[in-house]
Amino acid sequence: MVDESFSTKSKRWSDIGFQGDCPATDFRGMGMLGAENLRYFVTSYQKLAVSILSSSLHPGHWYPFGVVGINITGSLWRLLLDGSLKTHFYNSIPGAPVLADLHEVYVCLFVKFNEFWMMESRDIMQFNNYLSSFEKSIKKKLQAEDFTFESPPKETH
Repeated sequence: MVDESFSTKSKRWSDIGFQGDCPATDFRGMGMLGAENLRYFVTSYQKLAVSILSSSLHPGHWYPFGVVGINITGSLWRLLLDGSLKTHFYNSIPGAPVLADLHEVYVCLFVKFNEFWMMESRDIMQFNNYLSSFEKSIKKKLQAEDFTFESPPKETH
């Protein structure tokens, strides 16, 4: 499934965690940044993304991978706007951060969210509450002066 392409409108979009047969409707909240973050994740960390997609399909821990990815972009955006990410960027990047640095934080957040979600059985209908709890836990970690996200190892293709 990883190397297969499919049309903009296809039932297969729901297989990878979108709500319908056209992903554009799911991207409304985060637009191109949501799409770019997902693209970066699945192309730069293909094996990791497939592993997380697979775990998101587990019957006891199911969540819609694509939609959650867009929501992770929302979390990232809020953490950026409220200044919470300054600690990470100050501690890990010489100079001003660029878009690729934001993508790397996105990957870290997605990995951490998946770990958070898999810790116990969760009800997808309570997703917003879980996402809020997750964001609070990340903000708390970001308050440590020496905190940085640790990116997963880069994959070679």
